[in-house]
Amino acid sequence: MDTLLLVKAAIMGIVEGLTEFLPISSTGHLILAGSLMGFVGGKAKVFEIAIQTGAIFAVMLVYWQKIRDTLVELPSSRQAQKFALNVIIGFLPAVVLALLFGKYVQEHLFTPVIVATTFILGGFVILWAEKRPTAATRVQSVDDMTALDALKVGLVQCFALVPGTSRSGSTIIGGMLMGLSRKAATDFSFFLAMPTLIGAGVYSLYKERALLSMADVPLFAVGLIFSFISAWLCVRWLLRFISTNSFVPFAWYRIVFGIIVLVTAYTGIVDWHH
Repeated sequence: MDTLLLVKAAIMGIVEGLTEFLPISSTGHLILAGSLMGFVGGKAKVFEIAIQTGAIFAVMLVYWQKIRDTLVELPSSRQAQKFALNVIIGFLPAVVLALLFGKYVQEHLFTPVIVATTFILGGFVILWAEKRPTAATRVQSVDDMTALDALKVGLVQCFALVPGTSRSGSTIIGGMLMGLSRKAATDFSFFLAMPTLIGAGVYSLYKERALLSMADVPLFAVGLIFSFISAWLCVRWLLRFISTNSFVPFAWYRIVFGIIVLVTAYTGIVDWHH
């Protein structure tokens, strides 16, 4: 396999891992990085979805204690059953909408200009959410969430079907607006990511299997490994960061980066081909 292609796969894996769980949109960054490197086309889209699995394995490692305890206690503990049910409830809305509109979204909305626009809009939403008067926090931990809380966060996650919106940004900020603590919203966002992104990766690989061959295994393996490593480092950092900081820095990053992409696109300084 072409060495340059493997380098591109490694870069895409790093981009995925660093951005998947920050409120800055991994899909948006992958579209932009792929455009810059000429890593585009049907196979590239499958690759971008598949390597999310590497990032999810990193989250599962970080949260392994909670996952293991839930699985062990599931047959006998009401609390474990409630938590598992909440994850399923939160997961379902995105599945339904992705099956209905996923193909249309991929064909028409996966463009650098749309990504840049949603970067900016999402940044302003985060600033607005962080500057609102602090509402009474009803939910301190994911174990305190009700089924209705889980459904609301699941519905908000659907906004992330539009590239550049950010799945983690939608669920974390949405959860906070609904009365979840910053920690509870972030934790539930991560748990929700597990079935959502693994399901998306498996479904995409199966649906587009005709595009792939055994020769693509090294490409996907490199992307998965680098996605796993960078995501593991990023998640551990983010959990420490949110204990003492707001998401305002990410909002300004989104706005500035989005403006740069739009300006370079319209002036022709950068050829954001797609």
